[in-house]
Amino acid sequence: MLISGSGAQDRDETLFDHKPFAVIADHLARQGVAVLRYDDRGTAKSGGTFKGATTLDFALDAEGAFEYLRTRKELAPAKLGLGGHSEGGTIAPLVAARRSDVAFLVLMAGTGVPGDQILYAQGAAILRASRAPEDAVATQRKMQEAMFRLAATEMAADEVVHQIQETLGTQTGISEMAHQVTEPWFRAFLRLDPAVALEKVKCPVLVLNGELDLQVLPDQNVPAIEAALKKGGNKLVEVKRLPKLNHLFQTATTGGPAEYSQIEESFAPVALEAISSFLLRTLGLK
Repeated sequence: MLISGSGAQDRDETLFDHKPFAVIADHLARQGVAVLRYDDRGTAKSGGTFKGATTLDFALDAEGAFEYLRTRKELAPAKLGLGGHSEGGTIAPLVAARRSDVAFLVLMAGTGVPGDQILYAQGAAILRASRAPEDAVATQRKMQEAMFRLAATEMAADEVVHQIQETLGTQTGISEMAHQVTEPWFRAFLRLDPAVALEKVKCPVLVLNGELDLQVLPDQNVPAIEAALKKGGNKLVEVKRLPKLNHLFQTATTGGPAEYSQIEESFAPVALEAISSFLLRTLGLK
């Protein structure tokens, strides 16, 4: 079962005219592995409301989808697992941590550190990839720290916005960001530590990351994921860091988000092969 990244995504995780989940599903089906994809709540053909939901809410949705998967009589109940991309790679361990019937996890650009640390590193990496000067990187970090510190509190949203504007000013960009960081999803993301769930995961795990990922940096997250799984006693862990691949697992030049729409490839064959070979070995399939 595939779990999409952040933002309202359809079952194909359609991004910039690419449909990576459709590509993954097609590849795995050809290997004899069934794949369940679903539209996020309030998106495409799914009911519910997306706005106001947090990562923990999406984990409940994923668990509901997994329950549905278990009702399919043509599937082997002992061989059902989860694959998540980006935020989905954070959600999958949340589900597996509280269930003993998840047979495996495939974490594609999943996170291993709290959300604020993700965003600090992401912001700096993307600026540097665009050749911004170091003083611009420092200025952005200072602004992020001021906003995130307030947003991570229990203070009411309107008071957080007021405090940010008092500290950083009321110009349009600041005001827009102040409202963004007070959204329920954003505030929960800042506080969520993926390591807590990862330490409870006992099933086999494939940790898959692109070396050019500037949104979930592999040097920051892969060691943290490995450490959390090891702390929980999980020895069934396979890690693959794939050269030249970006956050969407496309073959890239810089890894910057500006390239996503310019690359023809939707999901690199080397990443598809890494996933299918892990599943075939783990599930004992030929």
